[in-house]
Amino acid sequence: MRTLFYCHDLCYAYDDSIVLSGLDFSVVETDYICIAGENGAGKSTLVKGLLGLIKPASGAIKADKSLRRGTGYLPQQTAAQKNFPAGAEEVVLSGLIGRKKLPFYTRSDKKTAYRNMERLGIADAAGRCFGELSGGQQRRVLVARALCAAEKLLVLDEPAAGLDPLAAREMYSLLENINRDMKMTIIMVSHDIATAVKHANKVLHLWQKQLFFGSAGDYANSGIGKAFLGKQEQ
Repeated sequence: MRTLFYCHDLCYAYDDSIVLSGLDFSVVETDYICIAGENGAGKSTLVKGLLGLIKPASGAIKADKSLRRGTGYLPQQTAAQKNFPAGAEEVVLSGLIGRKKLPFYTRSDKKTAYRNMERLGIADAAGRCFGELSGGQQRRVLVARALCAAEKLLVLDEPAAGLDPLAAREMYSLLENINRDMKMTIIMVSHDIATAVKHANKVLHLWQKQLFFGSAGDYANSGIGKAFLGKQEQ
């Protein structure tokens, strides 16, 4: 398996104040990694670092060259996004912009967008206004958009935030299918670790440093995993 990311003794800081340190892990093709941790643990900082949006204060991060144009990213959803004045299909198609040379969408582009909407179970919403969709449907549209941008990697920051438990479980199941069927590598931040780890194959747990990295099974049986999962279930 090709290694997509290799991180060694990685450290991030803002205004000379260290916010995340001691990162030593790698991401290989077909991984489905869930990043766990409390608020303020450094999860979003790490995502920005993996995307190359911020530079490390020290340590090394090596990314496969194929990721420069092969990464789909879903940031945390904002209120402005919820009322985006566009059709669902148009939103999904916009994920292809970074991979296109032509200034217009081709028939092939539209087939790609529709196929990804089918994968997310929202093909019947293609002609509807994005702002009229339910929260769960909007999130699926945005994941389909990120999938259009992705060739090898999906990076998702809280893809199920704000969804009811059933919609959240369905989202994680859809992502598991994408990981398995498309061989798509997924790195996902989630606050609902108890549900997410049932679908991911690896867990990276942070609290301003790396506390755990390994298989989801080993995490569930570890001291930190039992404590964190038990806390969520209370």
